Amino acid sequence: MDYTTAAPRDTVLLLSPEHIAGPYFRNPKLIRRNISESQDGVPLVLRLSIVDAMTGEPVSGALVDIWHCNARGAYSGWSKVDPDQEVEADHIGAVPRTDDDTYLRGGQFSDNKGIVRFTTIYPGFYAGRALHIHVAVRITGGNNYLEERHVAWVGQLYFPEVASRSVLNGKAYRGRSLLPLDNHQDQYHQQMNGSASTLTVNSIARESHEDGFFGHMTIGIDTFAVSTQIKPEDFDKYTV
Repeated sequence: MDYTTAAPRDTVLLLSPEHIAGPYFRNPKLIRRNISESQDGVPLVLRLSIVDAMTGEPVSGALVDIWHCNARGAYSGWSKVDPDQEVEADHIGAVPRTDDDTYLRGGQFSDNKGIVRFTTIYPGFYAGRALHIHVAVRITGGNNYLEERHVAWVGQLYFPEVASRSVLNGKAYRGRSLLPLDNHQDQYHQQMNGSASTLTVNSIARESHEDGFFGHMTIGIDTFAVSTQIKPEDFDKYTV
């Protein structure tokens, strides 16, 4: 099945697997398409299609947040945490914030086809993890933070190894004291069916990877589900 476009009305999709939100979740309330904030790295254009897995219909008006580390493995808000040292924590709030930076974070409301688009950079890695992007999908009463209803789905998106290897050879990503984990070495990828959350990634230009990549995926959610990974109070507690 081609998951790059909205599913036909008579199609029922499998639910996309949920993942942990991780310790670096924040709620900066930034509605923006370009989240790069001039961070160095290989450009990445990301398109996510949000689909009701029960009906195959696109989910419009959902608030889709993404966040990920920069080329050196650092997250905004935790920029002073050494990405070459593994952090033994996986739950929200487990690691104290070090700063108020907001790079590589932001949200978009899905359009009438269930699609959101982001301009960012290809993420780097930090100790103990494969390359990934965090995603949270909130069901709302419209394109307004004040009309939020609940968090329906929390996930992590992974990358094909071939594309990642070419990216990690780039100047912005080199010079680390450790190597990244492959997807199959990542415990969360293994435990939470990460193979079903791997982006389709293509080079924007045929001749060179330096112009960046286009990544896309369809995410099937249950719009009535209430995620246990991020609760409404987490959005309130961890707002900038």
